[in-house]
Amino acid sequence: MVRVGAIDCGTNSIRLLIADVQLAEGAAPVVTDVVREMEIVRLGYGVDRTGTIDPAAMQRTLTVADRYARTCEELGCEGVRFTATSASRDASNAAEFIDGVRAAFSHFGIAPEVISGLEEAELSFTGATGDVVAAGYPGPYLVCDIGGGSTELVRGEAVGNDFRVIQSYSANVGCVRMTERHLVSDPPTAEQIAAATADVEAAIDEIAAHVDLSGVHTLVGLAGSVTTLTAHALALDAYDPGKIHLAELTPQQIAAASADLLAMSHDERAALGFMHPGRVDVIGAGGLVWDRVVARVAAASLGIAVVTSEHDILDGIALSVARRLAG
Repeated sequence: MVRVGAIDCGTNSIRLLIADVQLAEGAAPVVTDVVREMEIVRLGYGVDRTGTIDPAAMQRTLTVADRYARTCEELGCEGVRFTATSASRDASNAAEFIDGVRAAFSHFGIAPEVISGLEEAELSFTGATGDVVAAGYPGPYLVCDIGGGSTELVRGEAVGNDFRVIQSYSANVGCVRMTERHLVSDPPTAEQIAAATADVEAAIDEIAAHVDLSGVHTLVGLAGSVTTLTAHALALDAYDPGKIHLAELTPQQIAAASADLLAMSHDERAALGFMHPGRVDVIGAGGLVWDRVVARVAAASLGIAVVTSEHDILDGIALSVARRLAG
């Protein structure tokens, strides 16, 4: 068994997983959480408009990264991997961010990685579907990862312990991007929602040109927009990962929860017991993306099961570190 650290820094949040990973030939890997944390830092705030990482967002993110690095050291991680949104590479001041992360994780000799779309798909698919497969849900599987700036769909299969990606594609619609671009009123107007919906539907058209949405048996949704909407659909008083993980909802339940969140004011969303403060502003857009994806996939794959996963690319990153250490 090996203890590893995985950090995923996206447009909206930065997340840490420290896990003990057991690898055995011929058996499925076992990933046991030691620490799982998330902070809303909005690293991608305004990047779509300015091409520059906001200095305050940069400082927030590097402060959390420094804390995560110390936690990895204190808990005895043998290896760590830090993946980051493309903004950390493409922004005009990206070098400052890269240098800050490299300094924080100097003990491990790493820098932030902007991984390829294919590797991101493989890591997300592996991390998200392990428990879904173990719970008996059949493939083919379609995994949907909704981030702050993009939404990715990954189609794949699981045969024994072999998780195989068949198709994947990422489009530039996410909860932060759609909020900044369209949902600017409190609550958003019908016209704003219609404009955001048109963007989302166009993005799904783009994805569907690369990923077959038909013949899917299980659709797996992951990341904060999906898990938060699931908490609302389940009418939870507080965020409960145990109830959210592997929760199965109908497309009708998802549509109702999405419409409800879009109709709420900022204060009404903030008062929900399960709502993370950093998601209050963007959950309407995130829920809208998930609702539209579910509707399109359900129309193409009749009788599909729609399942929420608390496990995602972080689990895939942790496995990649463990496998690298094992040679």
